[in-house]
Amino acid sequence: MEEKKALVNGGYPLHTFEDLKELYSAYITNKDDLKSIESAYLFILEKHKDQYRKSGEPYYHHLLEVAYILAELHVGPATIVAGLLHDVVEDTDTPLSVIEENWGSDVRKIVDAVTKIQRLKLSKRDNSEFEAEDHKKIFIGMAQDVRVIIVKLADRLHNLRTLGSLSRDRQIALSKETVDVFIPIAHRLGINVIKSEMEDICLRYLEPEKYDHIQKLLASKSKSKSKSLDALSKRIADALFENHIKFEMKSRIKSIASIYQKMYRKGKEFDEIYDILALRIIVESELNCYEVLGLIHQMYRPIPGRFKDYIAMPKPNMYQSLHTSIISGDGNIYEVQIRTKEMDAIAESGVAAHWAYKEGHYNSQKEQQEIENQLHWFRDFVSMSDGDNKPAKEYMDNLTNDIFNANVYVFTPKGKVIELPKGATPLDFAYRIHSKVGESTVGAIVNGAIAPLNHELQTGDVVEIKTSKNPPGPNEKWLDFAVTSSAKSAIKKYLYKKNASLMRDEYTIKGKEALFDAFKDRGITNEAEIMDLVDNKKLLDNFDMQTVEDLFVAIVNRKPTAGAVIEYLNIKRDPQILTGNTKVKHFDGGTPVYCKGVDKIAISLASCCNPIPGDQIMGYITRGKGVSVHRINCPNIANEKVRLIPVYWHDDLKDSTYQVDAVIEASDRESLVADVLGMFSSQKCSVTSLNAKLNPHTRNTTIAVTIYVRDAKHLETVFSAILSLKGVIRINRIIH
Repeated sequence: MEEKKALVNGGYPLHTFEDLKELYSAYITNKDDLKSIESAYLFILEKHKDQYRKSGEPYYHHLLEVAYILAELHVGPATIVAGLLHDVVEDTDTPLSVIEENWGSDVRKIVDAVTKIQRLKLSKRDNSEFEAEDHKKIFIGMAQDVRVIIVKLADRLHNLRTLGSLSRDRQIALSKETVDVFIPIAHRLGINVIKSEMEDICLRYLEPEKYDHIQKLLASKSKSKSKSLDALSKRIADALFENHIKFEMKSRIKSIASIYQKMYRKGKEFDEIYDILALRIIVESELNCYEVLGLIHQMYRPIPGRFKDYIAMPKPNMYQSLHTSIISGDGNIYEVQIRTKEMDAIAESGVAAHWAYKEGHYNSQKEQQEIENQLHWFRDFVSMSDGDNKPAKEYMDNLTNDIFNANVYVFTPKGKVIELPKGATPLDFAYRIHSKVGESTVGAIVNGAIAPLNHELQTGDVVEIKTSKNPPGPNEKWLDFAVTSSAKSAIKKYLYKKNASLMRDEYTIKGKEALFDAFKDRGITNEAEIMDLVDNKKLLDNFDMQTVEDLFVAIVNRKPTAGAVIEYLNIKRDPQILTGNTKVKHFDGGTPVYCKGVDKIAISLASCCNPIPGDQIMGYITRGKGVSVHRINCPNIANEKVRLIPVYWHDDLKDSTYQVDAVIEASDRESLVADVLGMFSSQKCSVTSLNAKLNPHTRNTTIAVTIYVRDAKHLETVFSAILSLKGVIRINRIIH
């Protein structure tokens, strides 16, 4: 069907379809599956017939090699078909519908994911904008199926094998990208057979001189020790035969990349690396592993500190084996690795070994429990029961969920990846770009369609944020559907500043009125004349103010008081107005509020709104109880037109504290109430009452609290501190 096998760049074999067929036919025998693979091969022959690689080979050879690497891992027929077809959508006119029609939805899903990754053209992006971590996120985020990653690893491995036909710049770029992106993923999944080869190839192109130096040292040592290793192998084999232990024995040479790590990263000399040559003994059971270990330690002296039991304590990537270093009879040091067949398969293929295709075989409950224990970073596996394809499907579903679905990976229109927690919305996306983008947001487009700001994003979504130069800005409803803490914090900060700005406007008016009243008490009533007196640089500098508006706000907080401004200007009281009840009222330790022109009247602070110094206030003439002082926004006086009377805070109030009732809303968390109380204490604010209640539906906690503060400025500082606590959504004063 094809030409005979040949060798390509670097001496790697160029396999034929017959080679591939011989490999997968050893474990795939179902006629429909065999027919499916062969039809995929014939399809790519036709679709890629006029396409060639830079090495000059027909393009379909690359697809054959990818499928061959996959078959070496004993993957299923759908994955092999996907390996053959993985470039057909990207490089030909073949739609995904044709893939699904001929090879099913499973193959379509894998090919579609690989195509999406390929279209991002990772290696050609501007490194200043697109770093290795972004590559990893795209790779993992777009895959959503571990088989996609296996196909991409096989694709990259074959591309590395043929780097010799590319320019030096491309060789370096692809090697660096492989080191940053593909090798860590292969390592995490435990696919050592691919990881190790990738590391060696990349080292060859990135550090050619060091690679060649190690290769020569390795060749020299291997040659000198080959006879010694043969003698060691024969003696151990004889002992195992005598003890009736079934075994398979292999020797392995440490990879060049691993030696490089120890020599140039850990500072060891070549002769200090004891595990360059290793003997691998594969037995039938875990018990046999320890039996073999005992026999070897009886025959040879082990090196202290070099024994490692990875069976009892597996590596994070599922690797299991016993390692011991021994001194042979001729004084050479060798590492011996002892493991079962299953452990050996996992050591080479990692996670792929657990779903290697086995016709008519379903994992037992015991085998599934072992898989769950070994893949300890994947949580919440569901139990798997026997049935057609059910164990493999349930295993894959749970594996996919735990590897890929912990986070959401979405893209800007230019292809930059943004990592967000599951449940995140376009609003979180906008704030992740920049807080200014979040504040200017007026809408979102997800995958080309208008979406609400509370739309839940999915991995692979392309998100575009619509902004305005004059946006309405964040509102409190945004806090209900923002998920990220950074977005919530930025929204709360904006709302606080907005409220502070509104409060400043109110304080400016109030401070101006208070100062003008002080001038009028001294006979100066012309507003233009008053402004000429106070809006001057010398006066403002004296009170450390930038503008006259700053002065008005400061007067509300009595820093300085209106009286202090009058005193600085040395304005004397007009004797014509020093009669009757129009003289300035000084605080005598009683009610902190006075009413001009009225001396003998009871004045009290209303308990419904609890006004405090610095609040804008109004007096309400009660029936028989004097004047009740309310905040001007108190609903209890909102509709009153007749019985209201102006009242004022004394300018020279002595230190005292005033009651404020407030309510805090926060996301429920551990130590929330303790942190709230601690913050009140740090702000020198006493608490006389606190009641916390959890809403089981929203998981928010409402805290009603009664506190005592000095004035409105102190209250503002306290509220700001409470809002800075983790999980706090809002805090407001209560009007009863």
